Amino acid sequence: MLDGHAPGPRRGIVLGGGGVLGGTWAVGALLALEEEFGFAAGSADVLVGTSAGAVLAAMLGAGVTPEQLRQRYNDEVVQGGPLAGLSWNPDAAIGGHRPGLPRALAPGSMKLIGRGLRHPAQVPGTALVAALMPEGAKTMAGVGRLIDAVSPMGGWSRHGACWIVAMDYETGRRTVFGRSGSVVAPLASAVMASCSIPGWFAPVEIGGRRFIDGGAISATSVDVVEHAGLDEVYVIAPMVSFQTDNPSSTAMRLERRWREVVTKACLAEANAVARAGATVRVIGPGPEDLEAIGANMMDASQRRAVLATSVRTSSAAWRSATVIAATDRAADPATLTDP
Repeated sequence: MLDGHAPGPRRGIVLGGGGVLGGTWAVGALLALEEEFGFAAGSADVLVGTSAGAVLAAMLGAGVTPEQLRQRYNDEVVQGGPLAGLSWNPDAAIGGHRPGLPRALAPGSMKLIGRGLRHPAQVPGTALVAALMPEGAKTMAGVGRLIDAVSPMGGWSRHGACWIVAMDYETGRRTVFGRSGSVVAPLASAVMASCSIPGWFAPVEIGGRRFIDGGAISATSVDVVEHAGLDEVYVIAPMVSFQTDNPSSTAMRLERRWREVVTKACLAEANAVARAGATVRVIGPGPEDLEAIGANMMDASQRRAVLATSVRTSSAAWRSATVIAATDRAADPATLTDP
């Protein structure tokens, strides 16, 4: 550096999936991140978003601040920034909090099912489940219009490294839109694809291929930053929980069991990133947040309650975050080359 000062740490923020309410919880986590660590979320060197996290990553990349997101998710008038003057109802944008009837009572991707039968080791179980589900009738067009309203329409993010994760519905492979060498797509299309929950929303066609929710492979996709040369990675994972509540309904108890699976997968991904040289901090909703979220992550009527709870709990969550310390990059030559 010409001024004699050492460059600051290279940071990444990974925003996982979790439906409308998971995304709402993540807004409170972003606010607390800025307060606890003293840097603007949008200034992170890499922004990664999967599903609901894709919307937030795109917003941060467009220059929307966590405080402006808080105002929007709390149904307040947004004071400044790209969201000022925009009217957007998350519930209306996704067509309600129920999936509705599918387009047809047939598997959504016979090609992916065929690939899973031929090469079972190459197709994750969650991807195969997504292939078996019928194609949803609803679309993410409302979310696409929101992204186009704050970013260059038809183009990509103004941010230098805004990465949006989706799954190729024919191959079951993860696609990281926005990363060098990946499929080229408009930002709005990539975000819509990343959010297209199988069985709920129709796949999004990009470049002659169909894509669906990146959560069909990983709810967080922390490992996509493994070779990004980052020093610090902050993971905001709505489907990860290190402490749970005591739900009364069967549906909620099953959801909490699934969280255990997602948490283990997220930690395995975080360990891979730490081995490559980054210190990784992971937070997810705690017991109070889970109680506010309830059983349906798509129920937008609970947004304000979930947001208020997250704003109250997330600073403490960051202070007690699961931290996976970095290891020496040179210790493992395999981490020096992107696979």
